[in-house]
Amino acid sequence: MIQHLNNPVFKIISQTAGESYLQAYAIGGFVRDIFLKRPSKDIDIVVLGNGIDFAEAVAKKLKVKLAVFKNFGTAQLKYNDLEIEFVGARKESYRLDSRKPIVENGTLEDDQKRRDFTINALAIALHPDSYGELLDPFGGMADMEQKLIRTPLNPVETFSDDPLRMMRAIRFAAQLNFKIDDIAVAAIKNNIDRISIVSQERITDELNKIILSPKPSIGFNYLFDTGLLRKIFPQMVDLYGVEIINGKGHKDNFYHTLQVLDNICETTDDLWLRWAAILHDIAKPATKRFESGHGWTFHGHEDKGARMVPKIFAQLKLPLNEKMKQVQKLVMLHLRPIVLSQSIVTDSAVRRLLFEAGDDIEGLMLLCKADITTKNEYKVKKYRQNFDLVQQKLKDVEERDNMRNWQPPVTGTDIMQLFGIKEGREVGIIKNQIREAILEGEIPNSRNEAIEYTILKGAEIGLKVVASV
Repeated sequence: MIQHLNNPVFKIISQTAGESYLQAYAIGGFVRDIFLKRPSKDIDIVVLGNGIDFAEAVAKKLKVKLAVFKNFGTAQLKYNDLEIEFVGARKESYRLDSRKPIVENGTLEDDQKRRDFTINALAIALHPDSYGELLDPFGGMADMEQKLIRTPLNPVETFSDDPLRMMRAIRFAAQLNFKIDDIAVAAIKNNIDRISIVSQERITDELNKIILSPKPSIGFNYLFDTGLLRKIFPQMVDLYGVEIINGKGHKDNFYHTLQVLDNICETTDDLWLRWAAILHDIAKPATKRFESGHGWTFHGHEDKGARMVPKIFAQLKLPLNEKMKQVQKLVMLHLRPIVLSQSIVTDSAVRRLLFEAGDDIEGLMLLCKADITTKNEYKVKKYRQNFDLVQQKLKDVEERDNMRNWQPPVTGTDIMQLFGIKEGREVGIIKNQIREAILEGEIPNSRNEAIEYTILKGAEIGLKVVASV
């Protein structure tokens, strides 16, 4: 803590507090992260007085610009790599229909009481007379030692006042690998209907932070066990459970999905690859069938799952752009490398996979490796060896045939110019024939060979060359 307080910005804040006869405190996440040894660049300063006036005095000393938000009673400045926000101490009260508080001036104790969790209510005094003193009225330090998420006040009231705090509790548990206090868990279960007053954007923001945590299954297990997941993402809950007919059961696809998610998190921080892991089997409940002699099948779940992705993204207010298309593509293709790894891998099959996956081929292979969740070590070893063979084949074919993000060596314009025809059915037929010939390895992926092939196929449907291209 002393090391952090040696930063010149704290000396300036302390000097300003002394000159202004005001108490000022660093509070919240920055203080928490000092003791958790986590990097933090955001500092909240609470002032027992006018936070904006105090911030203006500090900014003047630091010779930096100050952004003032009068509606919120806050001001913010940037100093080197730090973002520092100033606010007057406040107390809050809530209406049932809104998570927006009614704010009044308050004491430091009032301000600490309104904090969501004890570990976020820690404060460090910055006035010269008490510089560096730690104020921990709710046992936040002990909770950090016990790895416990607990609310300063009654959790039923805390979560009812601002239901987003339920998501935040689960997010911190996932990020820090902490346990949520049993009383707080019970309070979340009793307040899940209150999540309806929170905007979807805020819910999804917390959900993404859970997904980006080191082990997201911690958060998803809490979301599921409390009933929150059913409220915010029911399609995922539908994966839960095992059905048995004639003594044959299928795996629990909810827990399988969590394992795949945790697996892929060991190899990538990419949010959208993690979403692909979450959604790769999302259509299994809709495609589940029991077939005599075969057992449980999920035919076409990759295709139906890909068609579900845009609706789920829209529902969760996730971006409906190239990120959504990337996830959709990975869901659609997630079985293809697995099929390749279980048979003799032909160049044709590899070319088609490269053609369809494009720049997402590496992400697809990460997803497929993460999808190996069997407890049988022999099978795991065998699958991974087979995947290594597929990856080598992908590399060899890509280097030779240049199929990634493939563009046809002969375009529709070339075909029209070559035969002196207008855009129409014949152009489409020949373009498809060229693509199939290259994918099947009948001709190389080069312009000269493709033009010769075009002339040959044109002649088959009665077209004559009238110009060169």
